[in-house]
Amino acid sequence: MTEASPASSPAAAGTIEPILEARGLSAGYGPQPVVHDVNIEVRPGEVVALLGPNGAGKTTTLLALAGELPLLAGEVAIDGRVTTAPLHLRAQRGLVFVTEEKSVFMSLTTRDNLKVADVGLDEALALFPELERRLDVRGGLLSGGEQQMLSLARGLCRHPSVLLADELSLGLAPMVVTRLLEAVRDAADKRGAAVLLVEQHVRQALRFADRAYVMRRGRVVLEGTASELGGRLQEIEDSYLTNTSNDERD
Repeated sequence: MTEASPASSPAAAGTIEPILEARGLSAGYGPQPVVHDVNIEVRPGEVVALLGPNGAGKTTTLLALAGELPLLAGEVAIDGRVTTAPLHLRAQRGLVFVTEEKSVFMSLTTRDNLKVADVGLDEALALFPELERRLDVRGGLLSGGEQQMLSLARGLCRHPSVLLADELSLGLAPMVVTRLLEAVRDAADKRGAAVLLVEQHVRQALRFADRAYVMRRGRVVLEGTASELGGRLQEIEDSYLTNTSNDERD
């Protein structure tokens, strides 16, 4: 796997039209917005990281983009068409949302989890050979890393045009996180998926991303290529320490 070099592809350079866009997006869990006037673009073949401290509004933004949370203002467009459809209809149009909860059926074996998702066994094992020896183990007995590999395999093997991934690294060992992010990067490079990746670990995310947006207190405060933001790591990491919002959900 070759790590991303920012703006090394037509997508990263902005010569391909975005497949996923948030335009002036505001959303929340009641009448008051948690995220405000968010503008995000993701193109085919591009990995875009959404960075920020806890409470910055990253997960809220993903939920709104996925159709799981109604908008208070603005709009979401997929493949150039504005949509207000719920998640299951966006999924029919090629969107996959992988959450931090490691959404597997705990009482089913790994093999049956893949079968229920209508995912080919050979394709899933090509992504994550580590799962082969765990095929007949129930999901609830898999390690956290194995559960996340299974969740991601179920999503990637549907060949999404848009992948939203929320905190894949949460609570996992660095080696496992690298394997997950390699698979995400390959989905963009080899299959042309447009990936929006929420991540708290800035340095790890920028290793695999083409571009990134940084959120703080519900707003995008910084954006640029991975190399540009890599030169501002101290500034970004300092913003994590100074985030004092206590009333916003991430």
